[in-house]
Amino acid sequence: MRFSTGLRTAATVAITALMLAACGGDEGGDDGGNGGAGQQADAAKGNGVLEFGYVLPETGELAYLGPPQVEALNYAVSQINDAGGVLEKPIPDVVGRDEAAQEAVATQSADQVLGAGVDAIIGAAASGMSLAIIDKITGAQVAQCSGSNTAPTFTDYDDGGYYFRTAPSDVLQGPVLANTIIGDGRSNVALVARADDYGRGLMDATKKSLEDSGATVALAETYDPKSTNFAPVIQKISNTNPDAVAVIGFEEGTQILQGMLEADLGPDKIGVYGADGLRNTDLASLVSKDDPGRLSGMKGTAPASVDNEEFVSGLQKFAPDLAELQFAPQVFDCVNIIALAAEQAKSDDPREFAPEIVSVTKDGEKCGSFEECKQLIADGKDIDYDGVSGPLDFVDAGEPGQASIEVYTYNDQGKLETVGTEQSKLQN
Repeated sequence: MRFSTGLRTAATVAITALMLAACGGDEGGDDGGNGGAGQQADAAKGNGVLEFGYVLPETGELAYLGPPQVEALNYAVSQINDAGGVLEKPIPDVVGRDEAAQEAVATQSADQVLGAGVDAIIGAAASGMSLAIIDKITGAQVAQCSGSNTAPTFTDYDDGGYYFRTAPSDVLQGPVLANTIIGDGRSNVALVARADDYGRGLMDATKKSLEDSGATVALAETYDPKSTNFAPVIQKISNTNPDAVAVIGFEEGTQILQGMLEADLGPDKIGVYGADGLRNTDLASLVSKDDPGRLSGMKGTAPASVDNEEFVSGLQKFAPDLAELQFAPQVFDCVNIIALAAEQAKSDDPREFAPEIVSVTKDGEKCGSFEECKQLIADGKDIDYDGVSGPLDFVDAGEPGQASIEVYTYNDQGKLETVGTEQSKLQN
């Protein structure tokens, strides 16, 4: 998938920032080379200009999620600037770097973006990559917002009040995945998930909901996502003789699905399900290049991405080459709630605006765009921003208390289709 001009521009800005940070590090004395970045970041706080950076996948197993998230970020910035900017000043070009599905790269990227003096960072996309950099970002008292972190781990994470996410916790997605499986008449389910916070969190939430509904979970197994041999996983699935299998993974999930097809465990024989990590317009052709239709009937769930037609139309006009839309609405909302919080706080300093982020998403006068909400704030009103990904209504942990979860499937030609959406709310 080809990246847009905006992404290439952001990458160029990021490289420039890296060079500047490296030069500053040479003059850092006994601070180990990190003092320059910290001084730049501190200097930017409260300078009257809200500045964004990102750490998102440009390469690696989630590279297909990079373009929709980066373009959604740039689209939000363009709309905000068209509405007069934040604190009456335009948001500058976004500084961005690659998370690359590697903790070491993500950490280095976070250092580089922080070194550019940003006030807020969008990302990372993968929960594991955010866990690798969250302490670095929030410890610098810079706001972090992810549109695609779904691991339950973040709900109670000690982030000092600087981490937020517009993607719902898998505590909300799990019940919808379970209901989808049970709704298809399946009752003996095998669950396999990558051995990380995302995989374990969604597997546990799905398992609980399945069992609460009376289904049998015949297998709940995690696997090493870096493995080169998934035959043992396929054998364990086969040994349980399930009538449904849910694969909770990323790119490596294509190999598991290939192995299932070879073992006669495809969707023509049993129920086959995925989640947001496998929701990919190209999945069927990646699994079975010569016959994508072999994945026909596979279903899955993901935070809703295509419900808002006005947003989708506007984004596709802004980025005509964009093919994938997953998590674009959630990233768009990340940018808007940060910008609105800065307006509410009358400051671009994260120490001032981060405490306002939860409040701009609930318990006020409803508004659906930055321009509309900004005017209400100027009029002295409390606002309730309803995002393009749905009503956010953040809980105190800085995440949605409810969510729209999409149910998707692959048709006879292996094309991705949306079956519908379901609402899911946190239980008190």
